Amino acid sequence: MDLASQNQIPVIDLSTISPHCARGIQGWHHLCLRVREACETFGCFEVVYDQISMHLRTQTFSMISQVFQLPSEIKKKNFNPKPYHGYAGQLPVVPLYESLGIEDASNYDSLKGFTQHLWPHGHQQFCQTIDSMMKPVEELHQIIQVMILDSYGLGGNSNSIMECEILLRMMRYKAPSTEEYMNGLSAHTDKLMCTLLVEEEVSGLEIETRDGQWIKLSLSPSSLVFIVGDPLMAWSNGRLHAVNHRVMMKGDKDRYSFGAFAVPKLGTTIKPPEELVDERNPQIFKEFDFWEFLMFSFSKEGLAMESAKQIFAYAGN
Repeated sequence: MDLASQNQIPVIDLSTISPHCARGIQGWHHLCLRVREACETFGCFEVVYDQISMHLRTQTFSMISQVFQLPSEIKKKNFNPKPYHGYAGQLPVVPLYESLGIEDASNYDSLKGFTQHLWPHGHQQFCQTIDSMMKPVEELHQIIQVMILDSYGLGGNSNSIMECEILLRMMRYKAPSTEEYMNGLSAHTDKLMCTLLVEEEVSGLEIETRDGQWIKLSLSPSSLVFIVGDPLMAWSNGRLHAVNHRVMMKGDKDRYSFGAFAVPKLGTTIKPPEELVDERNPQIFKEFDFWEFLMFSFSKEGLAMESAKQIFAYAGN
């Protein structure tokens, strides 16, 4: 396996930031540039954010493990016709992988609806725990979005901010019970705007660098990972890098993680702000409807090509 494990992605501490007073703090501009540089160079970075306690992380993964202990026929009730939004599992190409989704997970009613599908009387503790986790995660999404805008001098351009909901995907990778690496999740770029990924104790996430080397990430137990998706890359006129990433598994422990994905609302058009397009930086992608692109990525035509090439096939100039 091609690994350059000596290299690691940038680590950025955003613990001192809050969505309400961030721009006024000392060193704000420097932090914004660090976020931008990480997203342009690696397409991701490790986030230190102490607003999410270890106790809350432990509670959250306890609730997530309860979901995966349910029978398959129950988990399959998590149906959603939108791509990447519902149950996925028992797939021959990634037999270790299984996941469930909760649309608009920052909305308590969405959490209640999810539990009422899976448990006869719902699951109040699940709703309360996930709701407590989603609040700081959504705030962190907003902070990073503002930092990216400010790094390009777009902070005052309200049209540059896309309204998003948070899709929560809970993921389990079954232990392969082997010392040989097995494919937990195939290499791909994210089709949603951007992702905050949280993993429990078993690592496995790898990213591909721009020179084609694969890096196995070694994350702090209290960290998150921010990942640039294809639509965010297109919005930035190619400046931000949509990183190819995968999960590789070995050993005898299951891997649990969850991703909080920023999903643009229906009718959202992806296009770069005019400030990011000029003679030296011509527009790389045509303007496109986000949801139409998402449907393309999940179509027979889209799935027949490499994930990282989909955005260029669909919207490349």
